[in-house]
Amino acid sequence: MEYDVEKIVNDMDFFSDSLVDCGNVMLTNREIEVLERYKIDYKSCSNLKDVLMRIEDVFYNEDLELLDDLDAISLTIAERDYYENTNK
Repeated sequence: MEYDVEKIVNDMDFFSDSLVDCGNVMLTNREIEVLERYKIDYKSCSNLKDVLMRIEDVFYNEDLELLDDLDAISLTIAERDYYENTNK
């Protein structure tokens, strides 16, 4: 089987997983896109735990079956928060 390496590289999305400084928190472009879709004000959050609390508020008010993308980014944010804030 042959692969078109140029096509594979061109199809890769390096931009969406790049971290962006959003004031007090660092989020990826993909996370920002999903948060904005659900109108979650991440810019006023002082830390990642605040972002997670706002995501939980949406979970309580919406149908969980429709929130797969929000659930996925909440896991990545929670994981980043854990590794950034756990004493090693």
